[in-house]
Amino acid sequence: MADTADRPDFGFSLLARDGQARRGVVRTAWGDVDTPAFMPVGTAASVKAMMPNDVKGTGAQIILSNTYHLMLRPGAERVERLGGVRKLMGWDGPLLTDSGGFQVMSLGPLRKIDETGVTFKSHLDGSQHILTPEISTDIQFKLDATITMAFDECTPYPCTEQEAEESMKLSMRWAERSRSAFVARTGYGQFGIVQGSVFPHLRKRSIEALTDIGFEGYAVGGLAVGEGQAGPLLDPWQGLIGIDLSPRQSACANADQLLCDAPLGKIEPSQEDALDLTNAIGRDRLLR
Repeated sequence: MADTADRPDFGFSLLARDGQARRGVVRTAWGDVDTPAFMPVGTAASVKAMMPNDVKGTGAQIILSNTYHLMLRPGAERVERLGGVRKLMGWDGPLLTDSGGFQVMSLGPLRKIDETGVTFKSHLDGSQHILTPEISTDIQFKLDATITMAFDECTPYPCTEQEAEESMKLSMRWAERSRSAFVARTGYGQFGIVQGSVFPHLRKRSIEALTDIGFEGYAVGGLAVGEGQAGPLLDPWQGLIGIDLSPRQSACANADQLLCDAPLGKIEPSQEDALDLTNAIGRDRLLR
């Protein structure tokens, strides 16, 4: 599917639903993804301890890689020269890259946030770097991400409602800049990320702001820093027609947050939460 003329438009088809449960398919330049789907995490262009064919053998149709780690090592420009993450690792399916926002948040005193973006020191060698919505989007372009994530601030938890609101507003301004920097290509898409901490009305405002900007898909942000079980945070999805036919994605550090305390053999995302794509590094490690 290397020929641009042969690539399908990026899109999502809703095939069936039962209450909040839904089944669909995400169509991309590099193949379809049947949803709901769990995305194996290939942080540095490799799903650890597994060859790409082994990953595919599990039934996985899409993997996730990490902007922050790849920009530091081996470097986005080098990955671009090698043909992108997919070619570098020998994966012929779709690829989603995160924006790097969570990783720079986790650096704590090594980073400084302002309106422009985030200035931080590498955890590898202490060298100074900057990530802005424009730089993050460009790096993901160089990585040849099939699905690019908007750059956002990962709101710390716990926080006050005022702090959550200011953080959400900053992420929405960054989302608009991320969208402006995104290079549209046939079969490729960009997801906006909902923020608002544990305050449903802030998350609703975030969703409204993102749908006004207009993305190919939407993600539930802020589920990996201690907010608790996901259910109450996903309530704003309900009844929002503007995102009903767009893919919905979420990530979490604790697999239980989005996989409903599922036993190890059950890796499907929660259908009650109406999510289409999920990833969880804790679950990933256990499955490997």
